[in-house]
Amino acid sequence: MYNLEGKVALVTGAGGEHGIGRGIALRLAQEGVDVVVADIAEKPYAEAAWSGLPALQEEIEKLGRRSLALTCDVTDSDSVEGSMQFATETLGRIDILVNNAGARAGGDRVPVVDLPEVEWDRVLDVNLKGTFLCSRAAARHMVERGEGGRIISISSVSGLRGVARFAAYCSSKFGIIGFTQALALELAAHGITVNAICPGLVATERVGHMASVLSDPKLPLDEATDELLSSAAARTPSGRLASPEDLARTVAFLASDEADLLTGLSVPVTGGAFIG
Repeated sequence: MYNLEGKVALVTGAGGEHGIGRGIALRLAQEGVDVVVADIAEKPYAEAAWSGLPALQEEIEKLGRRSLALTCDVTDSDSVEGSMQFATETLGRIDILVNNAGARAGGDRVPVVDLPEVEWDRVLDVNLKGTFLCSRAAARHMVERGEGGRIISISSVSGLRGVARFAAYCSSKFGIIGFTQALALELAAHGITVNAICPGLVATERVGHMASVLSDPKLPLDEATDELLSSAAARTPSGRLASPEDLARTVAFLASDEADLLTGLSVPVTGGAFIG
């Protein structure tokens, strides 16, 4: 365990029951962090039985930590700035930002010659512009406070190598890595580290959306999802895919004083599926 007692974190894209954001938020709370959880809606997966952000807020509070649940559109600067202001006024500070919000797979998973401009814009707006807007708001706050901080963004192994039919997604995730490196250099003198984590496929709610657009349309969605996950696991040297908890452990480390000199990194968490 790391000594993160008394820190305050903001985690975006935290509304999924099986999502990376929830795993990160709970791990940080276990480390003693008060956690603001945010998403585009209180219940971003309307079809799910789980109630979304309010349920996660309750889980965090049961761990003895303070929590806020905020709806925030990461593509809108007014929404981002308003959320950051409300969070800092309510909890006093933001020490850790985790940029986890991401666009769902949809009409973007096609060859470039068939890629609609609106789909390109949707993916780049959420994944890359959202990372920029949230990081800018957090960095301004951290620099003004003068007590350092941590900015951690969820990129992807697809931000380290190109994948056919993933042009918009790859571009957004490559962009996060370049942005991370530039921001790390700008903020180092302020004691603020900036890093990215690059997972491969993770078994979250989003896999179903991916399977629905990449798999045989005649195949039932649950079978297509299982096939996508099992084939990816079979190609992984460790024999399994990363879980939200695996990524949460990496976030907890990068947020801790143990990682004080690590900045500008892009860390693959892939079980050996990507080495480079």
